[in-house]
Amino acid sequence: MAETKNKMERMRELVELLNRARRAYEQEDQEIMSNFEYDRLYDELLGLEKELNTTLASSPTVNVGYEVLSELPKERHERPMLSLDKTKEVTRLKEFLGEQKAMLSWKLDGLTIVLTYRNGELFKAVTRGNGEVGEVVTSNARVFRNIPLHIPYQGELVLRGEAVISYKDFEKINEEIGDADAKYKNPRNLCSGSVRQLNSEITAKRSVRFYAFTLVSAEDTEFHNSRLYQMQWLKEQGFDVVEHHSVTRETIEDEVEWFARHIEANEVPSDGLVLVYDDIAYGQSLGSTAKFPRDSFAFKWADEIRETTLLEIEWSPSRTGLINPVAIFEPVELEGTTVSRASVHNISIMEELELGVGDRITVYKANMIIPQIAENLTRSGVKDIPCACPVCGGATKISMDNEAKTLYCTNPKCQAKHVKAFSLFVSRDAMNIEGLSEATLEKFIASGYVKDFTDIFHLDRYGEEIKSMEGFGKKSYENLQASIQNARTTTLPRLVYSLGIPNIGAANAKVICRALGNDPKKVENATEEELSEISGVGEVIARAYVDYFADEERRDVFERLLEEVKIPEEEVSEDSQKFEGVNFVITGSVEHFANRAEVKEEIEKRGGKVTGSVTSKTNYLINNDVNSTSSKNKKARELGVPIISEEEFLTMLNDL
Repeated sequence: MAETKNKMERMRELVELLNRARRAYEQEDQEIMSNFEYDRLYDELLGLEKELNTTLASSPTVNVGYEVLSELPKERHERPMLSLDKTKEVTRLKEFLGEQKAMLSWKLDGLTIVLTYRNGELFKAVTRGNGEVGEVVTSNARVFRNIPLHIPYQGELVLRGEAVISYKDFEKINEEIGDADAKYKNPRNLCSGSVRQLNSEITAKRSVRFYAFTLVSAEDTEFHNSRLYQMQWLKEQGFDVVEHHSVTRETIEDEVEWFARHIEANEVPSDGLVLVYDDIAYGQSLGSTAKFPRDSFAFKWADEIRETTLLEIEWSPSRTGLINPVAIFEPVELEGTTVSRASVHNISIMEELELGVGDRITVYKANMIIPQIAENLTRSGVKDIPCACPVCGGATKISMDNEAKTLYCTNPKCQAKHVKAFSLFVSRDAMNIEGLSEATLEKFIASGYVKDFTDIFHLDRYGEEIKSMEGFGKKSYENLQASIQNARTTTLPRLVYSLGIPNIGAANAKVICRALGNDPKKVENATEEELSEISGVGEVIARAYVDYFADEERRDVFERLLEEVKIPEEEVSEDSQKFEGVNFVITGSVEHFANRAEVKEEIEKRGGKVTGSVTSKTNYLINNDVNSTSSKNKKARELGVPIISEEEFLTMLNDL
């Protein structure tokens, strides 16, 4: 009885711990334990439930997910979307296959979407949500890079697929984010945030792609009882489908090995494989458990694990003061490369692993790509969490962020915080001051030459000292001074962007300044209400902006910067107002501009407005394929909106 009681207590403990970890991961983009540890604890819980023949109502083994939290409309799925049972053993896949043929495909790591088409048109897009209820994201799905808005099939089609962002696009988007702590941790988080935006214009900029993986229903269509045939049919309808191979018990090992060899070169994230019976009727006849369908299985590679010794914990400060722990260990070979460091993410994970210098640890690559600590074999315990920031020596503090313990530097003058902020201030899209690399800024800050942004305009006070610094000389100093003087003539949007206000990029700064008449006083004193009325500026951005200028020190720096720079007034000419009150929509490819964003900029410079969809308020639709049968062209013809080519638009630009 005592043993059973202990096991029940352990089961309750595991349910609470796993639910907390999943909630943090799915809703707050936080990791409070590693994937390896989550899988280990999940398997332990599963074993206890089988042994005790008991499953708690809140157990993650029977509850698919949590309720969605955004402001998007909710909708219940006609058919519940269940999770897949999983294994790391190819022998288990062989048992599952038996004499059946099956389809093996990538298990993509993004956001699952259900699409519905009616009469050949995209009718609805809904996220997976908690499996029972999802969020309606139809307007966002319409701007995915590769989704067909029209298909040949005219009946009702329901299919499922994964919205993903490629590694290349993920890296590109992260590079454009000045704040290191605002960068997205992985493509999955970026994709989830992009698809669930309230503003589809933001989604359109994120290069989201959709890959179909299951055809749910298509009335009055013969699929020859074959999943593989369905995938081919979907391709013929214009969908990109997940890469898939036909397999049997005899070929499954070779095919799994093929996918393993190709995962590193795969352009979109994958966290395993999916095996589903090709015989549709047979698979459906098997039904499902409370959580898993019986016609399919998920496969996760058995991680290649190496044992090594933890040499040190490196504490890496960032611009906002967050100090991230990084494990440095004796180099090991993993999945064909040498690795010697892995992010530990936060103190909670360190404590979970009881991680101390000198411990013997095992490491692996999550999804065969990202180095992670699997287990700590000696568990000497967490110690020596720095009481002082390794950069400035200021006091540190431990905070709870979304149930994870994190370390912060409390010194507002910390050089690490200033280095990142100043690096943004001098960057090309901001004040554009050449000759001030991050390393150089760090030297200037450490020497006391720079304490706030205005000090950069007075580095001549330390001219002789700078000339004698390593890497500097008379010529490089003169070049730096020339660049600083050139930066004194700038624009208000550049100045606002250079401040590093959270969520305010170069494009947002332009939009806000233009809406506020390029008036520095209005820019400094804008209210949340005023900002929220600006197209493209939501509540989060407005609040961050107002909070920034609510700080007296920041206002003081901004006002002193205005004294350092010259902002020429924009000339108001007939040309600059020629499109006032005129609404454009731009679609298709362009030839005379680098991209559609440049066309938009030309319109907005002349007082016009660019929207994403054709409505009765649209004055012109720009599309080089004037005779296209696209939805925008069709809508424009219905409303009597002129469809003009790029050449015709250029004529309008030049016609004064």
